[in-house]
Amino acid sequence: MARQVITTLIDDLDGQPADRTVEFGIDGVNYTIDLSDANAGKLRAALDEFIKAGHRIGRGGVVRPVNRPVGRSTATSSSGRDENRAIRAWAAENGFEVSDRGRIPQEVSDAYRTAHGR
Repeated sequence: MARQVITTLIDDLDGQPADRTVEFGIDGVNYTIDLSDANAGKLRAALDEFIKAGHRIGRGGVVRPVNRPVGRSTATSSSGRDENRAIRAWAAENGFEVSDRGRIPQEVSDAYRTAHGR
């Protein structure tokens, strides 16, 4: 049986169609947000002054804050990734449209947790 999954990005700010998923990080936390080209431009413009004054540390690398416990985040993010994989698999089997990457819609996460008694 063939299956075709179509993912539609919705701008997380205004609910209109989005053109891309933008990644950014601050204070050791990375974020993704689905945005239209216009809103992605607004985000980049808002951060431009700070980006120019800052020091690039590479793609994906983020400096760990001094007061953050070492070792705790690895277990947390690893279990979070495992749960996200499980949610995506469950969603696909239960008729929800979820992209392979990026944010999982809250209603899908809630439905998964309800189905699994969490």
